[in-house]
Amino acid sequence: MRIEPDSFAFTLLLGALAAVPYSGIDINLPALAATGAALGVSASDVGLTMSAFMLSLATAPLIYGPVSDRIGRKPVLAFGLALFIAASIGCALAASLPVLLLCRFVQGIGAAATATTFAIIRDLFDGDAARGKIGNIMVAVNVATVIAPTAGAALLAAAGWQSIYATQAAVGFMLLVVVMFRFAETAADAPSGRMMPSTVIDSYRRVLMHPVSLAYILVGAAGGATVFAYVTGASLFFVGAVGLSPAQYGLIFSACSASVMAGALLDGQLGRRGISSGHMLAIGLTLSSAASLALLAMTLAGWMPTAVVVALLMAVALGFGLSVPNVMSTTMQHLPDIAGAVSAAAGSIQLIAGAISSGLVAVRFDGRTALSMTAVMAASSLLALVLYVLVARPADRRLHAQTIDAGAAAIRNPTRS
Repeated sequence: MRIEPDSFAFTLLLGALAAVPYSGIDINLPALAATGAALGVSASDVGLTMSAFMLSLATAPLIYGPVSDRIGRKPVLAFGLALFIAASIGCALAASLPVLLLCRFVQGIGAAATATTFAIIRDLFDGDAARGKIGNIMVAVNVATVIAPTAGAALLAAAGWQSIYATQAAVGFMLLVVVMFRFAETAADAPSGRMMPSTVIDSYRRVLMHPVSLAYILVGAAGGATVFAYVTGASLFFVGAVGLSPAQYGLIFSACSASVMAGALLDGQLGRRGISSGHMLAIGLTLSSAASLALLAMTLAGWMPTAVVVALLMAVALGFGLSVPNVMSTTMQHLPDIAGAVSAAAGSIQLIAGAISSGLVAVRFDGRTALSMTAVMAASSLLALVLYVLVARPADRRLHAQTIDAGAAAIRNPTRS
């Protein structure tokens, strides 16, 4: 019996699938030093496995998206999960750093298949319903990011670093079983046939030429860059400059993750009460921008009380939680037949923007202040707001007006429609 799309079990499945890439990053963080010691290399060398995983995670969806539009979501998910399982086992058995790097790269390729989760939502839901589902997925992802490091540390203490990868393989296997036997194909209208390179190229041409989808992709990328700047800079500032312990920083990270979840849940509640997606997106982006600019002003003034900084970071995270479900649902709304390609393009562009912002924060960190973090956060969040107000929202309104005019013309001239 298949899992019904409107059920809690289906939402849980989508959340678990979407969390695979993020948990694949965070669960390994506590084991970098132990893995290096076992393989005879430094912890920083093992850190390259994160880069290998992230690289494939950012690029592989660009293939999966159009393929899933062509042959369906289920085969892509099954292939990706099977590859993730095999690569996780390979990581657990790796006896050298080069082998571990290769297996982590392949593991990222497998995990990237779960990026089709957003396309699955677009296949089944529209409008506020899609917005609510995306919000629920964000909650699941943030729960995973909070739990994963603690789980990784517990596994490391109990059974060594290999057990972390073995656990990932086990989780992947359970998800594969559910996908194979309880998940029904959602891209019912996807045409079957040979997958040609021209199909992929044409899909991305349509995405990048669509005025509304591209505009919202850019808004989402700028918003994502804000969060990546925080993730990189907060640990550098609180631990490296302020002198907080890793445990204390962990509490701050958990509080910000909880704020993202709260924003996503609040957006879903307000959506059910009739608050439009556009209003919530404007509120979320404005909140993130205002809090980021306040952080930058405090940095420049040299006044950075920890409690106030944490409160403003939580406000940025809350704004992100309010805005992302609306950005993603609107991004895919106008190209439902290639939702896989749209979500893949959005995810990859966001990761690229995030990598750039993270790099800027790390390179410009002065060891004393949060200036690199707050400057990049302020610039990114302000860019997201400006792109929405001056580009995305006007483009959306123009397209909506054109659709209404075309419908009215068809009614006036039925023989031409």
